[in-house]
Amino acid sequence: MTDQFERLRLLIGDEGLNKLKSSRVAVFGLGGVGGHLAEALVRSGIGAIDLIDDDTVSLTNLNRQAVAYHSTLGMAKTEAAKIKLLDINPDCKITVHNKFFTPETSSDFDFSAYDYVADAIDTVSGKIELARLAQEYSVKAISSMGAGNKLDPTKFEVADIYKTDTCPLAKVMRHELKKRGIKHLKVVYSREPAIKPLQSNENGGTHQKRQTPGSAAFVPSVVGLIMAGEIIKDIVKE
Repeated sequence: MTDQFERLRLLIGDEGLNKLKSSRVAVFGLGGVGGHLAEALVRSGIGAIDLIDDDTVSLTNLNRQAVAYHSTLGMAKTEAAKIKLLDINPDCKITVHNKFFTPETSSDFDFSAYDYVADAIDTVSGKIELARLAQEYSVKAISSMGAGNKLDPTKFEVADIYKTDTCPLAKVMRHELKKRGIKHLKVVYSREPAIKPLQSNENGGTHQKRQTPGSAAFVPSVVGLIMAGEIIKDIVKE
């Protein structure tokens, strides 16, 4: 009997689909990367997914975030994502956490319940804590490095954190993880040098600004899809 996962079944078989259906993945961060990541996981038959974010959909999210529509402006990103994901697969068990993940809130999450952890958050301290807890609980993890200020989606690669280069965030993560004795972390990073973003000023000109990164629809989405692909492949081959 044909079902919505028939095309994926042709690639991974019933055994692979059953592994995905019995897996629980936690997606930390539902921005430009995490929203597309979560959608790809649900479209691939993941049976349970945790959505972690405390932000709401804003106008500037519309150019790149999977949860952002004019109809969802002002809505919690977790709730917007849940509605969309259940429309894709009503059988997926979705758990919503309306909070930011930080070292201070990390005790609110049961890492022993997860089969895979996806890090799509922005803060270095949060990323380090996710990597630490994943190692502590022997949970597979993948982390997104810097996706802002990039325009070339073909420059993204999958690697262990200690085999990365170019990316400033990855450099910081290598240093901090090494100090904490974390020997491995799968990441998606770019070899494209960061572009210095421009901002309009009152006179109609532009000037360089570092605080707010620029972003396009076709970069963070690619990162999210790459991460989803790695998660799906890792679960299926277990």
